[in-house]
Amino acid sequence: MSFLLKRLTQKRIWTRIYKERLSEPLHLNIISFFVFLFGSFRSKVLYDLVLRPHHAYSILKAADQGKARGFTEISILEFGVAHGSGLMNMIKVAEKVTNTTGIKINIYGFDTGKGMPEPIDYRDHPEYYNTGDFPMNRDLLEERIKGKAQLFIGPIKETLKEFLTSTSSKTPIGFVSIDVDYYSSTMEVLELFKEDPNLFLPLTYIYFDDIFMENHNDKSGELLAIKEFNEAQKLRNISYHKFLVNKRLFKNSNWTKQIYYFHVLDHPYRFETQRNDAKRVLDNPYLNI
Repeated sequence: MSFLLKRLTQKRIWTRIYKERLSEPLHLNIISFFVFLFGSFRSKVLYDLVLRPHHAYSILKAADQGKARGFTEISILEFGVAHGSGLMNMIKVAEKVTNTTGIKINIYGFDTGKGMPEPIDYRDHPEYYNTGDFPMNRDLLEERIKGKAQLFIGPIKETLKEFLTSTSSKTPIGFVSIDVDYYSSTMEVLELFKEDPNLFLPLTYIYFDDIFMENHNDKSGELLAIKEFNEAQKLRNISYHKFLVNKRLFKNSNWTKQIYYFHVLDHPYRFETQRNDAKRVLDNPYLNI
């Protein structure tokens, strides 16, 4: 049953990618064919040729940032593991990112292990999700990820405390995938982002899975949780990167609209001088006439 579910999920993902590609420029799709056959991993990430491109983009960017900051390891987290297809994909992507950057990536997954809890009210979108949705075959998943990722099973409030006792600023968090559906559960996840600034890269990538359906809005679900978090935090901000799509070759992919940046404004990095004493001068072409 889990194998069939995995195949159906992969088929749905590839179908979506195929449909998105049809609306892109022909020459980019032609180039993509050759990149798929002969390109490097970085090239395939650039051309959205890696399954679940939001994983590939975010993990690679986080590893590059970690390397630039002098780290040898970073951590990536997924909240809402369910049957584990996302976590398994993160493992595969992380292996390729490590081969590309040399950065070791520690992977952690968080889930109740029993499916979704009971919704609190309309803010949890019970029209979409309900108690017991997305259960986990824990034994099978733990067997498949053994030695590659660590699971934290139980209520988010409890598993976050357990994780925080074992993590370290030597392996900062660089990417977090949030797929817990509910507003209430997302609020519990966002407690993580109030912790010691050194536990994160100065710019941490977040993927919010549940913001794309018609009934999602900023007065319920993950969008409301983001809004309330930002209103309550003076030195932490979760913001949608409006210009990410402009930097991508393929403009019609949904995932670019689900990537948010976590800005750690009280991170020591934000107080470092990043340049020498030479003054910057803008060139004025009119003076060179």
